[in-house]
Amino acid sequence: MYNFEFAKPSSIAEAVEALGHDEAQALGGGQTLLPTMKQRLAAPATLVSLNGISEMIGVCVNDAGEVCIGGATPHATVAREAQAPYPALAALANRIGDPAVRNRGTIGGSLANNDPSACYPAAALGSGATIKTNTRDIAADDYFQGMFETALEEGEIITEVRFPVPEKANYQKFVQPASRFALVGVFVAKFADGVRGAVTGASSNGVFRWAEAEAALSADFSKAAVEGLSAPAGDMISDLHGSGDYRAHLVKVMTGRAVAAAG
Repeated sequence: MYNFEFAKPSSIAEAVEALGHDEAQALGGGQTLLPTMKQRLAAPATLVSLNGISEMIGVCVNDAGEVCIGGATPHATVAREAQAPYPALAALANRIGDPAVRNRGTIGGSLANNDPSACYPAAALGSGATIKTNTRDIAADDYFQGMFETALEEGEIITEVRFPVPEKANYQKFVQPASRFALVGVFVAKFADGVRGAVTGASSNGVFRWAEAEAALSADFSKAAVEGLSAPAGDMISDLHGSGDYRAHLVKVMTGRAVAAAG
């Protein structure tokens, strides 16, 4: 590690001001940023902690029936407080990493980092969530722009994530046992106007919607609806944990399991 300044603002306005200085970077739970700094792959001059901003912590349901989660809310809090309004989201949060990660990592940090194997991107995209920042609202369909790439601009903070609650939903994750990340994870959500399905861990382009499966499941929300489909294999990740063809196969399998579990 190396020397750096540390700021702990108590409001969003103070955090935005602190991030306006050169080489300042927001710090959520630090589950990715701190190991990256230890490896000298990132070297911000100032870390701006978001963990002391009370208006960015907690889970509630707004007048529109959306589950609203503050950007600095730890995974463990989501697992506990979203259980009643959105059980599928709570179950997803409860399987992220291990207890230490769940008690430190935050939903805003996960979405800002947009790791191609992270769980929350699948939940946000699959639910059609809105990512609220200190300056604007971004639809999930516009937010995710590739591996580790998002629509966030320099100094922009995720203050809240708003999840519409579907009629049925489920997340299935084929775990990479060493990291607890998803080798492939699929989040399926059935709304009155159709089905959304988002895949994480599989593509070199990051989280994506499987449009063919969405169409099939919108017509027939059953495991049988996807049995004759083939996930697109062209952009799948191939590494020591699994080939692209293997991941494409898992996409179909995990989608079927999610639909069956959602009921």
